[in-house]
Amino acid sequence: MIILKYICQKCGTCCHEIPGESVKRIPLYPDEANILIDIAKKRNVDFKIIEDLVFPDIKNQKILVVTYRIRLDNETKGCPFYNKENGCTVHEIKPFACQAYPLALKRVDAFTFQIDIDPLCNFVIANYDELKNADINMLQEIFKDEYPKAEKFFRKNKKLMFKIRKLEAENKIKISRQISIEDFNKALKEWEREEIKVGKSKD
Repeated sequence: MIILKYICQKCGTCCHEIPGESVKRIPLYPDEANILIDIAKKRNVDFKIIEDLVFPDIKNQKILVVTYRIRLDNETKGCPFYNKENGCTVHEIKPFACQAYPLALKRVDAFTFQIDIDPLCNFVIANYDELKNADINMLQEIFKDEYPKAEKFFRKNKKLMFKIRKLEAENKIKISRQISIEDFNKALKEWEREEIKVGKSKD
């Protein structure tokens, strides 16, 4: 039996907005965002981010920022660090989300994520019939380089969720589970931000 092997087609799909109803997310942890912001300044790259995964802390009236995401509303509708000739120009230090692609973290609920496959990847589309029933062992073989990186991505996310729950258990913060859209939008406009960070994930 020949096992499928993932080979990046360097098509740039993962780096660009795709027309349709879904919104392309390239999530960044605060430390990753800071690194890319510094590089963008040095290279004079128009790099913009917006808040992605946030929690409202009603005890301290703060918005806790877990991740940002790259804005893709520029002229190319893509990551400003991508170019057609060379592909990713920050390949050596690219974020977890990019390292693991086409594996991604799928949000199950507010605090739970799982490793999943991005269905928009052209490799995934071309090999969908073989991938749709793949178990974890097959995924580890097919995505031999990407799966360990996806696991690091997953572990870091798990640490962040644990940190938030720990802070809540210690009564240092209180995350609202039933905030209305109106109140949440008001909080987004008025409350201070605090980034939630953890140490680097070990290999």
